[in-house]
This record gives sequence, C-alpha cells and structure tokens, in this order.
Amino acid sequence: MKKEMKRKRGTKNKSDKNKIVILIRYIILLAIVFALPFIYNIVKPLTIIPSLYLLDLFYGVQQFNDYIIINTTTFIEMIPACIAGSAYLLLLILNLSTPLNIKRRIFSIIFSLLVLLILNILRIVVFSIWYHEKILLFDFTHKLTWYVLSTLFVVVIWLAAIKIFSVKEIPFYTDIKSFTH
Repeated sequence: MKKEMKRKRGTKNKSDKNKIVILIRYIILLAIVFALPFIYNIVKPLTIIPSLYLLDLFYGVQQFNDYIIINTTTFIEMIPACIAGSAYLLLLILNLSTPLNIKRRIFSIIFSLLVLLILNILRIVVFSIWYHEKILLFDFTHKLTWYVLSTLFVVVIWLAAIKIFSVKEIPFYTDIKSFTH
C-alpha cells in the first residue's frame, strides 16, 4: 500500500514539474511574441550584410540606411517583410510550443533559424539581381514568393526539423493533452 502511494506521489510530482516546464515555455513564448521588433533588430543586419557581400561579387554595392544600392542606379529597400522577422517568430512559436528536451530544442532552433536565414539571404540576392537586371518575371515571382513561398519556407523548414530531430510531439496539442490527463 505504501509503495503504491509513493508511486502515485512520484507521478504527481513529475506531472506538476511537467506543467511548470510548460508554463515557463509559454511565458518565454509570450515574451518572444512581444519582442518581434527586437527580433527584427537582430535579424536585419544578419540578413543585409551577407546579402551585400554576395551581391558585391557581381556588382558595385553600397548600403544606405535600409537600402541596398547596386551600381549607384538600383535602390532596393529592405522592408520588414524582406527581413522575414515574423517567419523567425513562427519557427520559434512552433519550437517552443512543442515539448522537447533542452538539447533537441536548442539544436532544432539553431537549425531552423539558420536555414531560414540562409534561404532568405539567397532569396534577397536572387531578387536583387533580377530587379537590377530588369528580369521580366521579377514582379510575378516576387509576389508569389511573398504570398505563397514564404509560408512554404517555414512549413518545409519545420517539417525538416521534425524529421532531423525525430520530433513526435505536436505543437500546442501535446501540451494541452498533458494538462487534461
């Protein structure tokens, strides 16, 4: 009888600790949601500077405030949508709303954010070249990327992280389920 009571207490303690961990994750998540301007401030130079270096391989490139200037004739404004801060935020939300051990979480976050950064830099470089060279399909592909492919980038990156890091849990759902049991 005493063993059974100890086992129940141990299970209850583990359940309580799990709920505290979930609460902490969601408090961090809420703080990150309100920190979107801060995310932009971090990601903006990490996006623009490598884009400038890559473009400089092909053209004379300068930066003035939020503009990339190619050969002193083409001005490309790096608006918040170009920086994709909300895509980084969505990947963080997916990651933090999924129960993972700390090691898998850290590697998953690093992988997801790094892949998004690299893809976004390449996207900016390609579209900057197309815009400068007045490629006919620039407007269509730019809008297609903005409305469709940007979301697809996030989904594919998250699915890749799920596969690479063997994530079996479902964002939000697994946490909610743990509170009901």
